[in-house]
Amino acid sequence: MVRDGYFYAVPLIAAAVLLGWLTSPVWAILPCLLAFFFLWFFRDPERAIPQDPDAVVSPGDGTVTDISPVTVGNEKQTRISIFLSVFNVHVNRSPISGVIRDIRYQRGKFLDARSQNCAELNEQNIVTVEGDGHRVVFKQIAGLLARRIVFYPKIGDRLERGQRVGLIKFGSRVDVVLDASARVDVKIGDKVQGGATVLAHVLSQPASVGAQAGAAAGVSSQVR
Repeated sequence: MVRDGYFYAVPLIAAAVLLGWLTSPVWAILPCLLAFFFLWFFRDPERAIPQDPDAVVSPGDGTVTDISPVTVGNEKQTRISIFLSVFNVHVNRSPISGVIRDIRYQRGKFLDARSQNCAELNEQNIVTVEGDGHRVVFKQIAGLLARRIVFYPKIGDRLERGQRVGLIKFGSRVDVVLDASARVDVKIGDKVQGGATVLAHVLSQPASVGAQAGAAAGVSSQVR
């Protein structure tokens, strides 16, 4: 379990005990239910990580809501969007093994994470990971209920595929942006698990300078 669950649950349990003692046990039911919800919400199950070096795994649990061609700088890319409801595990994982080349936090709105334009307008954390001759950008995007994005590693850190990197609190979205030559292995409507479900396979080849510059600058993607 993510330790944040205890930060929410312990005060609620204390409040339940106090209310039950000072008033009636009936008044302790609601804070107890909320405490159990937070303990369940911040669950962090172990996952079997695929070992294929060309595999790009899902950074989060949820439902694939969009697969679109986009342009980042002058490079054609593919964007895979995944919606995380309040019922999904919200721990985020690295989609590939590699080194973090860029992290950019973008302030923004809190539109519904299922909306078409939230990828550009919502508050989000944009991470560029480079490894095995390819580069993948993934975004932690806040939603209507999500008000805090957590990301632990720093630029220059080495990540392993499926490694835990942070979380988004409550409903949210994660996007993965990869080279257009990648073979996408999921479709819209698929249910995916962070660190376990393979979203795509990428070709191991040197990344272009143009792609690196575009990703590092966090250039906004425009769906054609």
